[in-house]
Amino acid sequence: MSHLTPPRQLPDADAGAGPDPDATATDATPGDSGTAGRTGADASPETDASPETDERAEDTGEEERGGTAADAASPARPGRFDWRRRHPRAARAVRGGTTVLAGALVLTVLLVPNRLDWITVRSFLRLPVEAVFLAAVLLALPSRARRITAGVLGVFLGLSALLKCLDMGFRQTLARPFDLVFDWVLLNDAADFLKDSLGRPGEVLAVAGVIVLVVAVLVVSALAMVRLANVLARHRPVAVRTTLVLGVVWIICFTLGVQSGGVTFATKGYAQYLANRVRYVRDGLGDAEVFKKQLPVDAFADTPSDQLLTGLRGKDVMFTFIESYGRVAIDDPAMGPEVDATLKEGDARLEAAGFSARSGWLRSPVTGAGSWLAHSTFLSGLWVKNQQRYRTLTSSDRATLTSYFRKTGAWRTVGIVPGVRKAWPEGTYFGLDHIYDSTHLGYQGPYFSWTPVPDQFSLEAFQKLEHGKRNRDPIMAEIILASSHNPWSPIAHMIDWKDLGNGSVFYKIKKEGTDPTEVWKSAKRVRTEYRKAIQYSLDSLTQWVQRYGDDRTVLVFLGDHQPVPTVTGGSTSRDVPVTIVARDPKVLDRISGWGWTEGLKPAADAPEWAMNTFRDRFMTAYGPNGG
Repeated sequence: MSHLTPPRQLPDADAGAGPDPDATATDATPGDSGTAGRTGADASPETDASPETDERAEDTGEEERGGTAADAASPARPGRFDWRRRHPRAARAVRGGTTVLAGALVLTVLLVPNRLDWITVRSFLRLPVEAVFLAAVLLALPSRARRITAGVLGVFLGLSALLKCLDMGFRQTLARPFDLVFDWVLLNDAADFLKDSLGRPGEVLAVAGVIVLVVAVLVVSALAMVRLANVLARHRPVAVRTTLVLGVVWIICFTLGVQSGGVTFATKGYAQYLANRVRYVRDGLGDAEVFKKQLPVDAFADTPSDQLLTGLRGKDVMFTFIESYGRVAIDDPAMGPEVDATLKEGDARLEAAGFSARSGWLRSPVTGAGSWLAHSTFLSGLWVKNQQRYRTLTSSDRATLTSYFRKTGAWRTVGIVPGVRKAWPEGTYFGLDHIYDSTHLGYQGPYFSWTPVPDQFSLEAFQKLEHGKRNRDPIMAEIILASSHNPWSPIAHMIDWKDLGNGSVFYKIKKEGTDPTEVWKSAKRVRTEYRKAIQYSLDSLTQWVQRYGDDRTVLVFLGDHQPVPTVTGGSTSRDVPVTIVARDPKVLDRISGWGWTEGLKPAADAPEWAMNTFRDRFMTAYGPNGG
C-alpha cells in the first residue's frame, strides 16, 4: 500500500472474500490505460476473480489490512513489486515455487535423519505426524496469533535443523550425536583447529561464514512457516479437509504398520528425536552428581607410599599413547595384513633385543576423537566420557596412575606431549614433574598436517632430554605420539636415527607426502593413509626400544580410541590394543594371570576390559601382593 493512499476496509482474508484493490492495475495492459482509473465497483468479474490477485494479497499482507474504495482508483505503484504487474505469469510461477520450496523445507527438517548414512530417498517418502499437527494448530489460530506462532515455530525448526547438522558432523568424527550440555567447548577447539590449518584470517572468515549461515537458516525457516500459514488461511476450507484426511491416513497407516522398503510410511520420528534430545539433556545434567560421588572412591588412596608399585622399583616405566590406534587397524581385512606384518617385524625386533610382550584389549570411552578423555580415563581409573567429567576430574585431588608414581618418590615423572601447543594447566594434575610440549622438544621441522612433531623425533628427543642422561633416577614418562592423528596426510616415514638432527630433514619428507585435500576425496585413500600412519608410529616405538631399551625398560603402550567412522566403516567397537613390553621376565610374570596374548598383537579373543579398570589392575599386579 502506498504511503499516499488513505486506508480502506476489506473483509478479513480468513473469510476468503473481497476483491484485490490492485486487480485493475494488474490486469491493465499498455494499450488499455483507461482501465487504470476504474474503481473496484467498475472492475469486471474476471478481474475480481483473478488468481494472481489473491496470491498478491497473501504476499503483501493485504488480507490483514484495511482501506477504502478510493484506493482502487490510485495509479499503479512503482517500485520493487512493479515487475509483478508487468509479468503476471512469472509472478505466479515465483509465488507458487516459493510456496512449494517453503513446504519442502519444512518437510525436509521434519523427515531428514540426523545421520548421513541414514539419508535415502525413502527417508523423505513418508508422512510425518508433526506436519499434520502443525497444520491443525495454525488453522485453529486467529490471524495475528497464527503469524506469530508460525514465526516462532519456524525458528524452532531452524534450530532443530542446525542441531541435526551438528549431529551429522559429530557422528562422522565422534560416532555420537552432539551433546547439548557438554560439547559447546568443542566448538572453541574447532576454531583453534581452523586457526592452525588456515591461519587467523581463515579462522575469522570461517567463523563469520558459520554465523551468517546460522542466521540465514533461522530467518528462512521462519519465513517459510509464515508463508505456509498464510496459504493455509487463504484456502481454509480445502486446508481443513486436507488436514483431516491426512490425519486419518496417518492413523490408519501407523496402526497397520504400513512400510515401503523397510521404511515406515506414517512416522513420528521428529517428535521422537526431540524426546530423545530432552532425555539426553536431563541425563547430562544429572551426570555431574553421579561423577562427583565416584571421585573419592579409590582403593589405593590410603596405601602408604612405600607400599605402592613395589614390583617396578628401579624400572623406567613409559606409558605411551598412539593416537587413533584402534582395533580396526588389526581386524579390518583391508588394513590388517599390512599392520600384522608391521607387528610381526616389531616382535622380531624386540625379541632380537631380548624383550617380550603381552597384549590385550581395552574399551575406550570415546571414538573418533577426544583423546584427552581416554588418557584421563586410563590414568584416573574413572570413566571420563565427556568434558564436564574431565573438568571435574582435573580440578579434584583424585590420584592418577602417574601421580602415584610421583607419590612414591622413587621416580622422576615427565611428560612428552608434542601435540600440546599452548598452556596445559591440567599437566600438573597428572603428577608430572616436567612437561615437554611441542615447543620444548628441539624440533625445527615442519608440521605434518595437525601433527606438530613426528613420532620418531619425539622419541629421540625423550632419549636426549631424559632417558639418555647418566646417573639419573628412574623415570616414569607419559608419552603421547601424535603422528597418527587425523587427517593422516602427509605422513612422515622412518629415517636413520642419526640423521634426525633438529628435524629440518622432514621438510623434504613432507614435500614428498600426500595432499590431505586429495586424500579425503576417497574413503579408500583415507583408510590407506591411516594404516600407514599407524605403521609409522609402531615402527618408531619398537625401533626406539630396540635401540635404547635396557633391563630397566618397561613400556606400556596403547591406542587412545578408534579412528573416525570414515575408517571404521560404521563399526560400533571402541576397543583399542594395549601392550606391555619388558626385558625382565619378572615384570611379565606378574601379569601372567591376565590371559593376555604373547606378542604385540592381541588375539581376537583376548580379554577386553573397560579402560578405566586398567589403573587398579596394574597397581595391584605391581604392588606388594601382586605376581
